[in-house]
Amino acid sequence: MTDAKPGGEGMAGRVQNALPWSGQIRRLARTNVYDIATLVLIAALIVVAFCTFKDYAISNDEGVQHHYGELIIAYYTSGFADQGLFKFQNLYLYGGLFDIIAVILSHLVPIDPYDLRHILCALIGIGGIGAAAVTARLIAGPRAALMTAIALSVCGAWYGTMFNHTKDIPFAAAMMGATFFLIRAARRMPSPRIGDVAAFGLLAGAALGIRVLGLLLVIYAGIAIALYLPWRGQGRRRFAIGSLSGLLPALLLAYVIMILAWPWAAVAPLNPVRGLLSFAEFQYGIRTVVDGQVYEMAKVPRLYVPIYILIRMPLLVLFGAALAMTVALLPRLATGSTQLPRRDIVMVALTVIVPLVCQVIFHGPAFTGMRHFLFVVPALAVLAGIGLDAAVTALATRGRLVASGALAVVAAGLLWDAGTLVRLHPYEYLFYNRVVGGLEGASRRYDLDYWFSSMPEALNLLETYLRRSEPADAGKPTQVYSVAVCGERLPFEKTVTLPQLRWDFKAQWDQSEFFIAPTHMNCDGDLDGEIIGTVKRLGIAIAYVKDRRKLIRPTATAAR
Repeated sequence: MTDAKPGGEGMAGRVQNALPWSGQIRRLARTNVYDIATLVLIAALIVVAFCTFKDYAISNDEGVQHHYGELIIAYYTSGFADQGLFKFQNLYLYGGLFDIIAVILSHLVPIDPYDLRHILCALIGIGGIGAAAVTARLIAGPRAALMTAIALSVCGAWYGTMFNHTKDIPFAAAMMGATFFLIRAARRMPSPRIGDVAAFGLLAGAALGIRVLGLLLVIYAGIAIALYLPWRGQGRRRFAIGSLSGLLPALLLAYVIMILAWPWAAVAPLNPVRGLLSFAEFQYGIRTVVDGQVYEMAKVPRLYVPIYILIRMPLLVLFGAALAMTVALLPRLATGSTQLPRRDIVMVALTVIVPLVCQVIFHGPAFTGMRHFLFVVPALAVLAGIGLDAAVTALATRGRLVASGALAVVAAGLLWDAGTLVRLHPYEYLFYNRVVGGLEGASRRYDLDYWFSSMPEALNLLETYLRRSEPADAGKPTQVYSVAVCGERLPFEKTVTLPQLRWDFKAQWDQSEFFIAPTHMNCDGDLDGEIIGTVKRLGIAIAYVKDRRKLIRPTATAAR
């Protein structure tokens, strides 16, 4: 027995060495199944993003944003002598953090810079999904985290903008991440952990380095201190002062990151406030539509943004968010959910309510639907995950079968939304819910393809038509055609492959031989012509291709 023991130990050691993954397998077995599912979902989204990023068109803002990033880098590399960024349109009112990173990476990664921007933006968007999931997990557990991650992934307003809305998505992801760490810090006030404070400051700086609306996080920090004050006992003043002191390093870190990414903010101490006020007074000649009524951006209804949120968010997300707020305000109505940290839920809810209330009260300008308020979407998904999880938990008290049925209903609703996004691809941002009758009900009544993301598909239809009707002939000179486009030049020139198709080069727009346009704001009606191609999703036309040669030839003959 004495001799056998060392031999046994040696055999055990050899077995352990032979199975290096055994420890990881045991740890994985102890991991919550919902956590595993959330990680699998995130990994799957990354794979899908790398497989589909080329399907998404260059947005209207990307050309100027990329150049703005180049100007910021030139400002620093010239020792602040090159001040072109302060004269480039109104871009100096924005931070350029994303654009700086994209420009630097474009010199390191040998791919098209706009493909790179789309990959980077998509990965940040997936990071936003992860930030929303960990926030829901912090508050309500792993199942709520999974529901949140799925809800945000199948939200067309998020996924459909995740590749080419390179200001909106990074800003929203940074705001969600900062909110997560703010809640973690608030739970330990008046002595928050330095890691949480640093992460909050880093992400707050990232948000401010993209948009001045990141100043909302300063307000949220004040709300958190007030919200987490002890309800009873002495020392409330000491708690508030200690909490403020604990968060002050985060605000200083955020300020440093902001001025590095937004040089104009460093020119004068009050420039960030001036930038915020400037946005409130923007007066562009941009129009938008609500229920078929066209408005100038400065004259939209006060409820413009809440209306678009109501009709563009999946109904299951809105329902779950309403449930979460109900649980926070009236916890006794949700049996089995009374132990949820109500202050955390209220904190997340206020990150949705505060900006929307400010928009309604101050009646700021707005256009392109809810694009400028995408930063409230992850928080709504967090609330939805918490609310739906609370509902399933409450129904579990009535029996396992009832709880399983509730989970099946939630899963079916989320799968239905996912199926709709697959059918809309790559125009997922055209998702509208049943309140307005989906895409069919929204067509011509609400903002649709406002950045003409369907231009590449429309161009492909035009090129296919020309290849079929006018096959190449080496003995004949190539006929060059002018194409009038209800969109931007950059995405056209990045997409077109036929040398005989040129961006509108005629003296007058209506002299062009071809016309491509989205149905957004009835732009397709600006020029007549024979319809030779239609971009459709869910049976609804979202863009047209028109041949105008029969209309302009009589005019050309008369001129000769």
